[in-house]
This record gives sequence, structure tokens and C-alpha cells, in this order.
Amino acid sequence: MEALIPLIKSHPGLSVLAFSLVFRLTHWLLQNLPVPKVVRQDAFRSWKWKNLSVSMVHSVLTSAWALTCFVVSPELLSNIRSYNTPLSYLLVCISTGYFVQDAADIILTGHAKGSWEFLLHHAVVIWCFLYTLYTHLFIAGAVIALFVEVNSITLHLRLMLKLASAQDSSLYYVNKFVNLITYVTFRLSAQFYLTWYLSSNYSSLEHSGYFLTSIMVMNIMILIYFYRLLRADFFPRKTHFAGQNGVHRNNSKKFLSD
Repeated sequence: MEALIPLIKSHPGLSVLAFSLVFRLTHWLLQNLPVPKVVRQDAFRSWKWKNLSVSMVHSVLTSAWALTCFVVSPELLSNIRSYNTPLSYLLVCISTGYFVQDAADIILTGHAKGSWEFLLHHAVVIWCFLYTLYTHLFIAGAVIALFVEVNSITLHLRLMLKLASAQDSSLYYVNKFVNLITYVTFRLSAQFYLTWYLSSNYSSLEHSGYFLTSIMVMNIMILIYFYRLLRADFFPRKTHFAGQNGVHRNNSKKFLSD
């Protein structure tokens, strides 16, 4: 670890590409796992399942890692600009590699049009994370942003259950409440804390305008998705399509659909 970190810090761009290849290898390895029959029979569902499987690995890894960084160094909440440890830097580098891989997977498989909101999200995250990796500033902000991955675990599980047409299962029922709780406690709270910090320290932070604009874009996206989530899981309409939330066979999902 002591020899690896200086190498990564001296070549952050190449390191991100290397970790993106690791996630691509993970994508290939996960193809050996069993897949529900209803997923195998549909090309889009099959691709989405594989894509979400890699996303689940990333979320489990980085959420536990980000929380560990906080437990080890609680001061990251107050020292967002300058806090930097080898453990946190490596976390941000690995996570950036995942977002590069996921964006490439969406584009190269021809699903960019139906997944534009994910590409927008990934573009903002990659740009912000690369800034932190090259400048060694705001590493703590990136770590706090990765708290949302706790909620991503339940979000990914929700979508995978929908892909498997298991919306009526007890697991889906339990997960929708856990998902709601983690959405508020980890996704909304983390985003709004970062928004408050940037707004309160706007005049003293480097490139604060860019970061505040970026996080406001993210805030709008997560609030829209929160509305969609509540509407779909707790206030469903009478006409409810099995292929919603990114599970349309024609991959023509609109951002404001359930």
C-alpha cells in the first residue's frame, strides 16, 4: 500500500483507467453467475442486469469504504477542502474508475439515448473526482459524496427485482422501505450537507462556482428521482407498466417516468 499510493498519486489519470479495466474484468466474471429466466429472455434486461451487477459490487465496496474513512477520521466532515489520507485518495480513484467503465458500457452498447441521465450524472462525478485526484483538494468532499452508495445498494436491488418481475415479492416490499430510509439518511443528507458547506464557504474555496453548480445539478436529479421513487413504490398509479424505471424493452425510458 505504501508503495502503491505514491504511484497512483503521480499518475491519477492512468490509475483511473486501470481501475476501470478492473471493473470491466469484474463485469466479465459476473456473467458466470445465474440469471433469472425472464432476464435472459430479453436483450435489454440481460444487459441491464449485467450492468447493475457491476454497480452493486461498486456500491457495496465504496459505501463500506467511505463509512470506514469517516469512522477512522471524523474530521473529514469539517475539513472537506484539505482532508486527505491514502485510504480516502485510493477510494476516490477506484470509484472514478467505476464511473468511467459504466459510462463506457452505456455508450458502447448503444444505450446512451435511453440512459442520458446516468451519463449526465457520471460526467459530473468524473469531472469533480478527477479534479480532486489531480489537485489533492476536496478529497473529503468526494468521500462524503460516496456516502450515497449506501442507498445505491437498495436502489440497485430494487431495479434488479423489477428486472426479474419480482415486484410482488416480500423482498421487494421490505427493500422499498429500507430504500426510502437510506435515500433520506445517506443520499439526500450527504448531498444537502455538501450543498450547505459549499454555499457557506463559497468565497474562500477554489472553483466554488463550478462545484456548487455541479452539486445543484445533482440535487435536482436526486429530488426528481426521489419523487419518482415515492410515486412508483408508495403512490402507484392504476396503470403501472412492468417495464418502468429503466426496464423498457425498447430502452426509451424518459427521465420523469416511474
